[in-house]
Amino acid sequence: MDTNETANVNEQLRDIKPLLEIPDSSYYIYWGLIDFAIFLLLAIVFFIAKKLWDNRKINLAKGYLEAMKKIDWKETKKSAYEATHYARLLATDERRKELFSQLEPLLEQYKYKKEVDTVDQDTLNKFNLYVQVADESV
Repeated sequence: MDTNETANVNEQLRDIKPLLEIPDSSYYIYWGLIDFAIFLLLAIVFFIAKKLWDNRKINLAKGYLEAMKKIDWKETKKSAYEATHYARLLATDERRKELFSQLEPLLEQYKYKKEVDTVDQDTLNKFNLYVQVADESV
């Protein structure tokens, strides 16, 4: 090689620029997508569990209502205890709480005595009103 060619090659080599650093955010994008997928999965699981829990509560309320409808008033003392128990469980909104507060004292007179009379008509009317209101809202 002669000096002219060497000078030409050296001139070409001087034109070569150093490597540029290209910003690489693929690492952050990768972990961001994984975090997003985990968050999305947890959100889906949460909403499914919430939906199942709400359905369970509705089913329990329907079960309580059916139990109240099946109360046999021939055994007054036992029926008063059952009615109080299920009515208290169903008293979740303001209207049912108000009706329960009116019904409970009427049922109390049949609960703590050794011998009790048959249920009077006023108590039965309040009970039936409570069942009707609970049936509309459940």
